[in-house]
Parts: sequence; C-alpha cells; structure tokens
Amino acid sequence: MKSFLMLMFLCYMVKLTTSDSVRLVNGNSRCAGRVEVFHDGQWGTVCHWAWDMPDAAVVCRELDCGEPVDALGDAHFGRGSGPISMGFMLCSGSETALKDCTSD
Repeated sequence: MKSFLMLMFLCYMVKLTTSDSVRLVNGNSRCAGRVEVFHDGQWGTVCHWAWDMPDAAVVCRELDCGEPVDALGDAHFGRGSGPISMGFMLCSGSETALKDCTSD
C-alpha cells in the first residue's frame, strides 16, 4: 500500500494535497486529513454523516493514495469553517472521483 488515508471533513484552509476538486487538510501526511471539495469558486466541507470506507476509497483513488485504512469521524482532523459543499455521501467505492458519488 502506497500511503495510508484517514479521513474526516469540515473545512480549514491548510493546503496539503490538492486535486482538481478534492483535497485533504490538517493531516500529518499527504494522504491524511479532512476532506474538502472545490465548489462555486471556493473550498468547502463534506458532511461527515454517513461517511464510510467506500467514500474514503474514492478519495484515496482520486488523490493517488492507495487503499484507505480508516474513515475517521467526530472532527478528528479539526473542525472547519467553510460552507458545506457536499452532504451525506453515498459512494459505492467504485467511482473515479468524489463528484461522481451520490450526495444530497
């Protein structure tokens, strides 16, 4: 496995890893941190309710981080301050990018 990924969400403007529309912030490595998405010209949060390993697998794939080892909740990487850009993620785990997953 290339790297480990531990995920949480909620915005905080610390730039660690970026893709076209997804990044991880406030973690201790390139592939760990809170998940943020770029939407309507700004970085925002991803709702943590119902976040699970299939959701984490999609972010890991999108950021070229290997397989996830955990999908952490309860603001493990700190609370954010941006808008909630995506809520209740429902990824199957086979999507190429987080934007391809169903969300409310």
